Amino acid sequence: MKQLSPAQIVLMKKAGEMTKNALNYAESLIKPGISTNSLDNLISEYIIKHGGKPSFKNYFGYPKSTCISINEVVVHGIPSERKLKEGDIVSIDVGVEYKGYNGDAARTFPVGRISEEKQKLIDVTRESFFEGIKNLKAGERLGKLSSSIQNYVEKNGFSVVREMVGHGIGDKMHLEPNVPNYGKETDGPIVQENTCLAIEPMVNMGTRKIFVLEDGWTTITQDLMPSAHYENTVLILKDKVEILTL
Repeated sequence: MKQLSPAQIVLMKKAGEMTKNALNYAESLIKPGISTNSLDNLISEYIIKHGGKPSFKNYFGYPKSTCISINEVVVHGIPSERKLKEGDIVSIDVGVEYKGYNGDAARTFPVGRISEEKQKLIDVTRESFFEGIKNLKAGERLGKLSSSIQNYVEKNGFSVVREMVGHGIGDKMHLEPNVPNYGKETDGPIVQENTCLAIEPMVNMGTRKIFVLEDGWTTITQDLMPSAHYENTVLILKDKVEILTL
């Protein structure tokens, strides 16, 4: 875990705030008929206008500024001419770089009216994040967070994706350690103070099994049932955890 200086923490907080604002803006755009390309372009313009840089653009060759994943797409949906439809759920994942430091966050939003089951999936995914961070403390094992996310999700009848995990974050988008959303309380490293993590439960309505499409990015559920994603960048201090993207 990479410990941050007070000056670096200030930059992380600014990057987190910009990420939060970009996601709030994204939510205001969601409606049936808008294409994911239009969403991507508008969010990218918003980030740049407010002094940030879209972190995902050209990251390991990724072609767009955001990841926009509809229904059965778990993560890394590439924006295209596909339009949102009434009843869809859409996950938007945004990264913002500010003066060399990164914020990363994601939300799953309803498009118009959605089924009760899809709404429950969104709610459980979000709540699993908060259940997890209740057990995130400097000096404790990271596994306490991971196991509490898994337990909450499975208790509610859904499944946790294993292949994709959260990560450390700071002057790079992805740093050590990996932050799984499953496992035992005794797993993982000891959490250090003055570090940042991107914690991101990815939760499927059906099987936890996933499949990556030929584009090398788009990740879908094997049974084509819906998936939801909820992510924040958090700062771990000596006696508390601050959510930088909320």
